[in-house]
Amino acid sequence: MLYDHRTYVCRPGTIKLHLELYEKLGWAVQRRHLGEPVFYAVTETGNVNSYVHVWAYADAGDRAQKRAAMQADAEWQAYLKASAEAGYLIGQENKLMTPTSFFTTSS
Repeated sequence: MLYDHRTYVCRPGTIKLHLELYEKLGWAVQRRHLGEPVFYAVTETGNVNSYVHVWAYADAGDRAQKRAAMQADAEWQAYLKASAEAGYLIGQENKLMTPTSFFTTSS
């Protein structure tokens, strides 16, 4: 299993606007290509202008295939364009992670 852990940072005062834009234009198309996220949440303590989401893939090939299909989708491209024009995001950190030998999912 490969987990894609992503942290995004928004300009102060814009996280709600950014997430509204994502929910309207990006949420459905991203789930259509990547499946359901493992986790999607806003930060309560620390940098409150940030949010995290985690996606699970069978392996790097599965991730590459799904993300390539999403990037080729006109609806996803429309979301990316609207997001860039809005200018709410100021940072992004991606981590590809694998579970330890003793971790098992409960599902």
